[in-house]
Amino acid sequence: MSEEINSKIKTIYELLNLLKKNIEWEKLKIELENLKNKSEGEGFWDNPDNAKKIIKEMKLKENKTFFINSLSQETDDVCELISLSIQEKEESLLKDLELQLDKIILKCEKFKIQTMFDDKKDYFDCFLEIHAGAGGTEAQDWAMMLQRMYFRWAEKKGFSVKLIEESYGDEAGIKSSTLKFSGEYAFGWSRTETGVHRLVRISPFDSSSRRHTSFASVWVYPDADDEIDIVIEDKDLKIDTYRASGAGGQHVNKTDSAIRITHLPSKIVVQCQSERSQHKNKETCINMLKARLYEFELQKKEKQNIDIQNSKSEIGWGHQIRSYVLHPYQMVKDNRTNLETTNPEKVLDGDLDIFLENSLFKINEK
Repeated sequence: MSEEINSKIKTIYELLNLLKKNIEWEKLKIELENLKNKSEGEGFWDNPDNAKKIIKEMKLKENKTFFINSLSQETDDVCELISLSIQEKEESLLKDLELQLDKIILKCEKFKIQTMFDDKKDYFDCFLEIHAGAGGTEAQDWAMMLQRMYFRWAEKKGFSVKLIEESYGDEAGIKSSTLKFSGEYAFGWSRTETGVHRLVRISPFDSSSRRHTSFASVWVYPDADDEIDIVIEDKDLKIDTYRASGAGGQHVNKTDSAIRITHLPSKIVVQCQSERSQHKNKETCINMLKARLYEFELQKKEKQNIDIQNSKSEIGWGHQIRSYVLHPYQMVKDNRTNLETTNPEKVLDGDLDIFLENSLFKINEK
């Protein structure tokens, strides 16, 4: 057996052991067995909401155990075939099997990212808010560019994307927007995007073609939906209706179906205009508010001391997570990991995974 093949086999088994360690393999199997026993118990469906939570958690753990078991079995099978091909001196088959080892290594590396999604919230759908910073049209156009980037990224990941709310700029772009990503580990993948994003470019709105710097903030929070046990009292809510904004044309909503809800104690404001039904927009707003309050309480418990409203207003140099430079040179640099690329066009077209993965690894090191 060649030294290179031996090295690849060793790498795979090391990765498999690391993955098992990351997901606490033995503990995971016990927890899965306990959940299966619960699901098979008498009266399991007497409480449908609780039953659904258990089924969801069980599926999540089953996926992890299945992936590890299938990778282990695939590796064992390939190793056995390698031994046979060496005995039979089947060189062409040996080369094919070496390629199989490469594919297994890639699968392990990909799954290593998922092992970092160890918080229950990581599995949830999520909301992503974009707010243009100071600078009028420049910043509003930048906010629109970010919205397009996240749409493209989510579609590439296989997430469904829904535009919940959008406030158009005075001349171009958007003042703010809220997107909802739905899919497996939607929040886990996108949670590190919270922060201020900076753009440097030659302004398309400046007749003198000067270089401008624009800022926009992004905030991501989980849609825990029925997982959230937060009581919201009617007396704490201020509910406003308004006409949904749009670019014009026959499809613009001509009724006051858009909803804005202000939670008076926390001053949190949520709004939705994605549906034609006022009732559905209100329901979405309530879910968003619950998610916001849930995240707010978690942050307090974890002593992060994040003032949500201030984080939105302080959009400037001090809170940047990433810079996108289109002039005088081309570069995208993540300020937390120092990862950079010289292809901003590709990043703005939704190729974000390398930045997200590095941010997750950085957090996991702490």
